[in-house]
Amino acid sequence: MISSNDVTDMTYVKSGEVVPVALLRHKTVTGVRQVVGTVLDAARLNSHVPLRTGCRVLVKPNLLMAKPLACTTPEVVAAACAWLLDHHARVRVADSPGFGRAVSVARRVGMIEALRPFGIVVESMGESNTVLLPLGEEHRVSARFHVSRLALESDFVLSVPRVKAHSQMLLTLAVKNCFGCVPGLHKAVAHAREGQNPQLFADCLAALWAALPPVAALADGITAMHVTGPSGGEPFPLGLLGASASAVALDEALYAVIGRTPAEVPLGAALTRRRAWGSASAGTNVVFPLDRPEDFDAAGFRLPANLAHTSFHPARFVKSCLRRVVAALRN
Repeated sequence: MISSNDVTDMTYVKSGEVVPVALLRHKTVTGVRQVVGTVLDAARLNSHVPLRTGCRVLVKPNLLMAKPLACTTPEVVAAACAWLLDHHARVRVADSPGFGRAVSVARRVGMIEALRPFGIVVESMGESNTVLLPLGEEHRVSARFHVSRLALESDFVLSVPRVKAHSQMLLTLAVKNCFGCVPGLHKAVAHAREGQNPQLFADCLAALWAALPPVAALADGITAMHVTGPSGGEPFPLGLLGASASAVALDEALYAVIGRTPAEVPLGAALTRRRAWGSASAGTNVVFPLDRPEDFDAAGFRLPANLAHTSFHPARFVKSCLRRVVAALRN
């Protein structure tokens, strides 16, 4: 039951609002540009986000580290950028990797080359603002995160994650991918400070999503990562591409594909408590114009049996900071 103490994003909530979630079966990168265009068209982004001539769009892939399976497929990101450019948007691609610099990770996984025909470079999340994140009353009143100005000054964000298991959050999808809008070492600081309470950390991630401009999403589930993650898992041939104007609605559809409910995923539960726009708890009427969650075969997709704690012990925090510095110097 959702208590009266829970945070509600009143800017987004419109009970009964119809939100399309476009899911489509596709097993290879061959023909991916056409398929991405199909799902983005079917998702009707312009009905819910300010997609118009000259709009500033941040395309936020997952560039965790220089391992291809840990990152979004470069061809999917390039196809998303092509579609946005066809709609006369001003597109920038940026992330804040866990280790190394965004441009170095992007080069090593092939994303620089994939984006070259469009004249788009990959950027790091640079200068940031300190943002107050309102939380539910079961926690303290608010948290403070450093958030990239590039993200905050965009008209909307297109989160483009790879579908992956996660050792701390069970799954990392479109909303979790927004954590990359927190630059560099500020992510480690957030883990050390807010991660001491896993529910608090999930609520902070939900509040971060709410503090950003509208977040649409395109999920790369052609080859997902399962068993563990976000970097050391194994490939799983999910054969899925999906899009929605609501990152939350797309994530909930992906939970259903994998056979989970929002309540079983820490970030999904936090978004439910918040009645986030696009969630079932906000009264969203999700429709599937293409394939439906039950049309996908996720049998054999394995999630971590036990979740690691979200906190960074002081020694782990120092080790993480040193690894980030070394990775940046090497790249």
